[in-house]
Amino acid sequence: MKRFVYVLAALFVASCAQTTSPPPAPVAPVAKLKDGELAVPAGYKSWTSRMTNIQRPDTKQIRDIYVNATGAANKAGGKFANGTVSVMEIYAAEVSADGVPVKGADGNMVKAKLLKVFVMGKGAGWGDSAPAGLKNGDWVYAGYLADAKTAAPDPTLACRGCHLPLGEEKDFFHRYDEYFQKRGS
Repeated sequence: MKRFVYVLAALFVASCAQTTSPPPAPVAPVAKLKDGELAVPAGYKSWTSRMTNIQRPDTKQIRDIYVNATGAANKAGGKFANGTVSVMEIYAAEVSADGVPVKGADGNMVKAKLLKVFVMGKGAGWGDSAPAGLKNGDWVYAGYLADAKTAAPDPTLACRGCHLPLGEEKDFFHRYDEYFQKRGS
């Protein structure tokens, strides 16, 4: 956020300069982020590109995935653009006394409490610091507890290992095909 404010301040100062003054110094590029450095974006629940109520009976979880406008502008068959951010909320499924997931009238498991919030983002060179054999293009990952502020015990190796088999063809993005089918592109 500080970098963004500095960029805006530099642009403001540059726009106020007289035409006879020397051009402003170039603005430094945004630093490469590493795993764990990506914050949960404010207002992500208002993003219109999303997949919700994803059923995971194998883990007794329900997941909601949100993709920002940069990611939503991409077309099926291509890679997501730098600046794409995806947020995944993981909910526990409500379970009966015998531990069996409770199902609603629609036949789907019913959401209980929010467990964790995961964020993945893409930027030029962001994945460069990934451990050997776990580079997922330019994606980085971060995990948070249910409050979306407290970092979860570092899940990034698990994130990288889970996304790696998807490969470059799916841009390391889970539910790539489903996402574009539901979007209608």
